[in-house]
Amino acid sequence: MNKSSLIFEQSPWLIIVCLAVGALYAFLLYQKKTAWSKTLNYGLAFLRFVVVSVLCFLLLLNPLMRQINNTEEKPSVVFAIDNSQSIPESTDTSKLNKLYQDLEKIRQDLQNAGIDTEIQSLDLANTPKDIRSIQANLPATNLSAMLGNVQNNYENRNLDKVVLVSDGIYNQGISPAFRNFGFPVFTLGLGDTTRQKDIKLQTVLANKVAYLGNEFPVVAEVENIGYPRRTLNAFLTQNGQILDRKTLNFAGDEDIQSVTFYTNAKQKGMQHYVVKVDVLEGEFTARNNSRDVYVEVIDGREKVLLVATAPHPDIKALRSAIEKNENLSFQVYLPGINTYKDDKYDVVIFHQIPSILGKGNELIAKFKDTPKWYILGAQSDLNGFNRANEAAKVIGRMGRTDEVTPVFNPTFNKFTFEADNIAKLEKLPPLTVPFGEYRVSNGAQVLLQQRVGNIGTDKPLLLLNENTKGKEAVLLGEGLWKWRLEEYALANSHEAFDDLVNKIVQYLSTKEDKRRLRVYPVNTEFFDFEKVVFESEVYNEIYERVYDTKINLSLTDATGKTSTYTFTSAEGNTRFEISGLPKGVYSYAATAQVQGRTENAKGQFTIKDLQLEALNNTADFNLLRQLAQKTGGQFFTANQVTALGKILLDSRRPNLIHSTEDLQEIINLKWLFFLLLGLISIEWATRKYQGSY
Repeated sequence: MNKSSLIFEQSPWLIIVCLAVGALYAFLLYQKKTAWSKTLNYGLAFLRFVVVSVLCFLLLLNPLMRQINNTEEKPSVVFAIDNSQSIPESTDTSKLNKLYQDLEKIRQDLQNAGIDTEIQSLDLANTPKDIRSIQANLPATNLSAMLGNVQNNYENRNLDKVVLVSDGIYNQGISPAFRNFGFPVFTLGLGDTTRQKDIKLQTVLANKVAYLGNEFPVVAEVENIGYPRRTLNAFLTQNGQILDRKTLNFAGDEDIQSVTFYTNAKQKGMQHYVVKVDVLEGEFTARNNSRDVYVEVIDGREKVLLVATAPHPDIKALRSAIEKNENLSFQVYLPGINTYKDDKYDVVIFHQIPSILGKGNELIAKFKDTPKWYILGAQSDLNGFNRANEAAKVIGRMGRTDEVTPVFNPTFNKFTFEADNIAKLEKLPPLTVPFGEYRVSNGAQVLLQQRVGNIGTDKPLLLLNENTKGKEAVLLGEGLWKWRLEEYALANSHEAFDDLVNKIVQYLSTKEDKRRLRVYPVNTEFFDFEKVVFESEVYNEIYERVYDTKINLSLTDATGKTSTYTFTSAEGNTRFEISGLPKGVYSYAATAQVQGRTENAKGQFTIKDLQLEALNNTADFNLLRQLAQKTGGQFFTANQVTALGKILLDSRRPNLIHSTEDLQEIINLKWLFFLLLGLISIEWATRKYQGSY
């Protein structure tokens, strides 16, 4: 219902003044004797009276029109349907279909009674139009998110009730009983609360990465429900071949045992393993008797070569620190004493090379394109060192040396150190460095500076440099072995020393990606219900990002089947999505023409079967009761659908009335303007027709 009223900014008594002004104006204008009839004269005078009075009314009182609009909002009932895979597994299909038919009839009855209804499923992006069309096939259950979505959609609306149809099992998000909802939730319990006989793989754990040739473990937890005093076999398989077998002996009928398999990483790339346990007679489901495991096997160890003129305790200290990192492979070469594998190395450490004895000096040219770490000592050739490196120049004083301790440079930003490790480094004993003048190149960053006694200096002790020729590090002294021993004496660990050495090696070995085409999945693992999303990056010759490039992408699964796709990398739309891929290991290869050259990118990713719905098949009616009680609703079982429908109809919330108020100045009404214009025009036309003005 709508209501309208007038509001005056001045006293309404001024209306009398307005009428008087209009009457006086009309009287003065039409009092004289005219050529037309009295009746017409009175009519024209009335028109002038109306127009002048209305104008005075609008100008003096500036009236406002207040209009109140009332609209009614019907109450709403939302049917929140749990359509996860656990529903059909624990509920007979014919009974489930009959239940959906009954719920759809209740929904139609509510609509006929003037109640709006909506259906919400676990798939938040899609809204079913009919309960009977719902397919219970989602691989995960997040009841909290589903009810939270209803809460967001119906904020400040006339939401009467929410009917949650579920088995109470959730495996994602928090318990809905822990959240506060501003509406009553009526719960309808499905499934069986009795624990079913089942053997299930509860958890399978493995490292995501293993190194080629190494043995690695796969840990599985097997749960036994309802099978006392049983012996089971558990297997780790790959491509149908059994890699390891374990036997489990269960005493009770509700027990969890852990088993560890071991296998060797024999082949590079993403490897697919399967953990299985025996399927026993009468099991509720066999879907949870096997789990997939994906492990990426890499031959990714960075190779570090240390070349030294002679045996030295520093070499032992460096070896101990570097070999603690599983990602690094360390080799020592002493010219004239042993040999080294002629291979491609990621970092070369030159200990006292260039040497005054000439041993190993030729390797500097051999590894000119390899990141290098120079460590000076008593056997170092300073002139040769100055020619070989770009980071620092040392002008020595007749072979004289100095003893200096390290001081951390706070402006260093190539990488970070923990404050505790910095404090440890500054307590370490002195190194022996050349005494003389030091010059640091503009692009180098000093990590440690020299302190002579208690006096800090700006002379470098350890510095890093990067230029067009590559990366290099320089330690301007020897005696690292004393640092490692002293730290252990002070802190009973080698943490600070090992961290320093490994971060320098890691910095040197990190390679800049110079590819002009980069196509890669945003994750290395996806679930089978997710879209696989690829990101693309295309660069020109000076490594500026470019767009509008056509990219060909091919996917190959474990069976060798290849699928091809084509997409264009555009500004603001550099991603490509693929959906519906089954579980397994996939290799991808992308090609594109970038400024007349063919560029390539390749890699691997995995699609995993989530299997969350197979881990728990026992309905949780207690959760549904708690939720209903907390929100002011009621709990019903599947046999009480009729009672649920009656409650929904009988306890109908009244319509909600929304009122809006609109204030408008009458002087701005267009129709009033045209009305006054029309009256003036009629008066003018009549007088003109009668021969006056």
